[in-house]
Amino acid sequence: MGEGRQGARQARKRAIRRKAQHRHSHFYERCTHWSFSHSGEVEPIRWHRERWILAGTALLITLLSGFILPAWASAMRPDPVAPAHALLPLALPKAPTASMQAPTVEDWHIVQVQPGQTLSDIFQSQGLSLTDLQHVMDTVGKAGGSLHNIRPHQEFDFLLGADGSLRGIRFDKDDASRAVVRFDESKSTLTMETRDLEQREHMAHGTINSSLYAAGAQAGMSPAMVGKLAELFKYDVDFVQDLRVGDSFTVVYNDVYRDGSYFAEGDIVAAEFVNQGQRYTAYRFKKEDGSYGWFSEDGRPIQKSFLRIPVDFTRISSQFSVARFHPILGRMRAHKGVDYAAPTGTPIHAAGDGVIKFKGWMNGYGNFVVIQHNGSISTAYGHMSRFGSERIGQHVSQGQVIGYVGMTGLATGPHLHYEFRVDGAQRDPQKMTLPKPEPLPAVQLARFKQQVVQPQLARLKALDANIKLARLGSGARSDD
Repeated sequence: MGEGRQGARQARKRAIRRKAQHRHSHFYERCTHWSFSHSGEVEPIRWHRERWILAGTALLITLLSGFILPAWASAMRPDPVAPAHALLPLALPKAPTASMQAPTVEDWHIVQVQPGQTLSDIFQSQGLSLTDLQHVMDTVGKAGGSLHNIRPHQEFDFLLGADGSLRGIRFDKDDASRAVVRFDESKSTLTMETRDLEQREHMAHGTINSSLYAAGAQAGMSPAMVGKLAELFKYDVDFVQDLRVGDSFTVVYNDVYRDGSYFAEGDIVAAEFVNQGQRYTAYRFKKEDGSYGWFSEDGRPIQKSFLRIPVDFTRISSQFSVARFHPILGRMRAHKGVDYAAPTGTPIHAAGDGVIKFKGWMNGYGNFVVIQHNGSISTAYGHMSRFGSERIGQHVSQGQVIGYVGMTGLATGPHLHYEFRVDGAQRDPQKMTLPKPEPLPAVQLARFKQQVVQPQLARLKALDANIKLARLGSGARSDD
């Protein structure tokens, strides 16, 4: 029975197939040769026009889908919505008032004092009157002490109005402060400004090859600082006659900077000078009275009772002698002093503290000055071109100018005739051995050695050792 049902289904399928073939007979007639059967009765596949059309259509559809679909997707994407920004109220700064405006840069005219100029000359050079000068003097009062004694290279700053009127002036009251005077329509004001002073310390070492100044310059010292070094050791070293090649010095000194800029030479803090194998030292020390002085390592003052030479000279033109041929008198005659040749007008200094005993004309000495230093010692100075301002009986200090080099009296050229007298008898000043000054008192001496000598001496020795090591190193390299 089951077999009957199966046969009926197959007969129905064959009937449906015949009906379809009959209905679509025209299609089957055209495509009957499109067969993939491998039967020997069917012809092999050939690419007829229909196959090429189908393949081209499929390829075209594939390519178009690669371009059209992404473009369509982009076109269908919704437009981005811009993010919303919140607006916050902000308080605007207030407009600056007149008092809050940036300060105007003032145009100060700096004037430097030239040698020979007076304060009135400077005011007139700025188109100002003596009345303007008097207004300044009245305003500064006692604070204007420096206005009465101006010096070359001192600076004055002027502030002038558009009409040339004086609106302000400023000048240094001292190294650490500046006076500022301002003029308004109805009043004048004086203020003091503090200047920032700073000391910067330096160390230098030099060896004499030609002169002290050349060695100092090579060591980086200014001429003014070299002069201070010579001033310290002038009591022990004759820098004209005693210097030798190979002499050396080591110095600790400072320079002064004001408001961050170089202002002036400072002071020597510690120094060592070796002359012909003899070592001399100087250390700066603040004494009990608040003043500063320079002392040797044993605490004795560097400043001796007498200067070795009271004038800056070029050469010794005549030595101390008991018998010398006089160039003017033309005969043998004792020369009881030392002649120091120097240009006319060179200042002559008092060799030590004392009192003017004689001042006037003295036979062959010409213009002549005698200073009495104590009960037994006096010094004499001859052939001056002119005297200083001191009077007979007036006290003078060591180094004070008492006259100027000339050639008055019996002289063939400008020079200073200098005598050193003990109980009225002339002695050779170059050979006189004077007693050493007394050292510091015991308490000050202990503080001096602990606070000054020990640390500064260690620095000087360290610098000397470094110099010697550097020289050894350079010598070894040169041998290589």
